[in-house]
Amino acid sequence: MEATEGQAVVIVGAGPRGTSVMERLLARRAGAADPRPLAIHLVDPHPPGAGHVWRTDQSRLYLMNTQAYFPTLIPDRGMDAPPVAGCSFNRWREAQRRQPGATLSAADRDELSALAATGFPSRPLYGRYLSWCVAALLEKLPDAVTVTVHATLANRVVRDHDTGGYAVVLQDGDTLRADAVVLALGHVPSRLTPAQRELRDEARAARLTYLPPAVPGDVDWEQLPAGETVLVRGMGLNFFDVVGQLTEGRGGRFEPTGEAPGKALAYVPSGREPVIVGGSRRGTPYRAKAELEHYYPAGVELRFLDEDAVASIRALGATAGFDHDIWPLLHRDTLWAYYTTLARTRPDLITEPGFLAELDALLAQGMAGEGPAWLLRLKALETRCLADGHRLDLAALARPLSRHPLLPGGKHRFDSHAHLDRAVLAYLCEDAAGSARGEDDAVKMAIGALNAGRAVIKSLVADRGITQESWLGELRGWFEGFVEGLTSGPPALRMEQLAALVRAGVVHFAGPDPMFRVQLGLFQVASPWVAEPPWRSRYLVEALAPANWVQDSDSKLLNNLLADGLVRPRVMLAADGEPVVTSGLDVSAPPYRPLNGTGAPVEGLYVLGLQLSSVQWGTAIAAQADAEYRSGYRTLRDADDIAAAILG
Repeated sequence: MEATEGQAVVIVGAGPRGTSVMERLLARRAGAADPRPLAIHLVDPHPPGAGHVWRTDQSRLYLMNTQAYFPTLIPDRGMDAPPVAGCSFNRWREAQRRQPGATLSAADRDELSALAATGFPSRPLYGRYLSWCVAALLEKLPDAVTVTVHATLANRVVRDHDTGGYAVVLQDGDTLRADAVVLALGHVPSRLTPAQRELRDEARAARLTYLPPAVPGDVDWEQLPAGETVLVRGMGLNFFDVVGQLTEGRGGRFEPTGEAPGKALAYVPSGREPVIVGGSRRGTPYRAKAELEHYYPAGVELRFLDEDAVASIRALGATAGFDHDIWPLLHRDTLWAYYTTLARTRPDLITEPGFLAELDALLAQGMAGEGPAWLLRLKALETRCLADGHRLDLAALARPLSRHPLLPGGKHRFDSHAHLDRAVLAYLCEDAAGSARGEDDAVKMAIGALNAGRAVIKSLVADRGITQESWLGELRGWFEGFVEGLTSGPPALRMEQLAALVRAGVVHFAGPDPMFRVQLGLFQVASPWVAEPPWRSRYLVEALAPANWVQDSDSKLLNNLLADGLVRPRVMLAADGEPVVTSGLDVSAPPYRPLNGTGAPVEGLYVLGLQLSSVQWGTAIAAQADAEYRSGYRTLRDADDIAAAILG
């Protein structure tokens, strides 16, 4: 048992969120005349800073999903206490290119030499930056402050009623005494869903290989043999990680063709690849990011979901609803971004000269909600003023294969797997070409408006900003899946590579709404959109991260916290009045303290990161350097609020 003097803080989870709390504690102590000793304990089996997801020993084929200019661990605005050390990733990148540090590996140096501000860093390089930040902070510890790293897991947090503090029981047998504990757990193990458990059990019985949801860097990809068919469920970001490991990761390479975007690469196989079959609800991968100089397009302005509208919606308090109060404004911004870009870049597609003026007047009407009459007027205007096939169809953007007509008989849309592959390849090529056009592509600018609006929405809906039924049935019910498939996609390079793999016959697709099951001793996947018999295989990969649901967590710490009544999941009421257990913890207003079994805030215990997913929307993305919107640095603000509360 470790005895402490002064104030002791245990931070459970030393990835980016936990490190942010440490950084804020150090910044606030550096500016305060407090002589008391402050002992900070970081508890994580992985190195501090990089943590589990960003560890430096993983494959460089795993890329970040934001450009080098985006992420930061160190705040650059909105804080009373300035940081004692560190900088944004991009400033670190620039400094390391000028004068490489001693901790950089040869692979780090090679990557940095070619990495521009608009490039997408590898995850291990970002992990190197995070580790550098930790080292820089530890070199600048204020007087009377110590930091101790415990390379183990925390199994339990127990109230010490004699002192009012906590005992944190570690997996290695030690126990830490703490005045405050911060839960910055990040991605934790999760139990499989009933459908996943059924597949796993049937796979075991048939001696098939089933790879459950996992952090990609944790998976042994050699389990999947060359030449065999491998089914992959899910075509979000993890899909590209799987494909990369099974192609480039096995010695294949991409060569430039000299052709236009969409056909810019050819794949040269190594002969060690399996045959990859991807399946997802929409039937296509996420759309790729546009090639831009900034995270949000410079030419996109939020005219409707602006600061005045934000103030009006906030004034509604908990009576605000997403579909009624927020989406109509963002929909208008999306329409305006699309059509102004189309008019600028393809005026030949606008058949009436007064189209934009009429559209502007129409968008100003009916700001509260979007009734059928307004939508009919919009459709009539688009039909009259646009060339066929160029109306903004958001539903078709989200599910592009839905534009394909039904075959005779009205049951299927594709008569063979080859027919489907050609349709998906056309989508990949079109999307890659749009990404290359950047701000000159109307579709990508509509998506850019959605992405900018998403940043505003994060602030609007946080901390009970909309009704519970709207959170459940609208924001997370339809909008989340819709907007993520459009705005959270991979770098454009990944779409070019995937198109090359399809042309090479390495990657195929199962079709929308696929059904995965075990039948006749094999996995099989079939889509109601495709007339041909199902794909069959001995191998199935779940291309998903472990689910972020506290009630389904396989974390010993979280399960003990729930069992001991120190935390509880948040329960909301759906539109039909039924209670719904949501994904995250029930917490107080910032600084976030969990509510115990009786609904009271637990003093001295704080929550940051993914487990806030029931009061914040979009908790996984890194903090943004030079953020345009408040949500861009919200996680750093939350860390600062926790540090202020701890230090008093």
